[in-house]
Amino acid sequence: MDWKTYRFDELTARTLYEVLKLRVDVFVVEQNCPYPELDDLDQQSIHLLYSENNEVLAYARLVPANVKYDLPSIGRVIVRKDARGRGLAKELLERSVDYILTEWQAPAIQLQGQVYLQEFYQSFGFEPVSDSYDEDGIPHVDMKLTRIKM
Repeated sequence: MDWKTYRFDELTARTLYEVLKLRVDVFVVEQNCPYPELDDLDQQSIHLLYSENNEVLAYARLVPANVKYDLPSIGRVIVRKDARGRGLAKELLERSVDYILTEWQAPAIQLQGQVYLQEFYQSFGFEPVSDSYDEDGIPHVDMKLTRIKM
């Protein structure tokens, strides 16, 4: 397995292309959802990705606090269609949460998830903090994970 994190300026042109292609292939084409994919958050984010044979199969964007929300957030959570069913989404989210809680010492994490994935996110401790709402034609819900104090 080849899991890596990158700052924007560490991404090669090839890797950035692979990431953007994957995001467009799934979020825009597969989900038939035209939306502004290039939103000026990539430059400030950490990019977590899993590759095999130089192909990006799983990806998440970790956005620092005070960039999109007051809290750090996880977005663009994605597994390539032909790589689904292998547990990559679970490991991707585990690694995303771990990075934010460990590296950034965040007290909590926010995300904007598609409603059909609400139970998946809840299995990691995220709880809904909004009602369902339409975002670009797809039902979404805001969710938050609060660090457990020991």
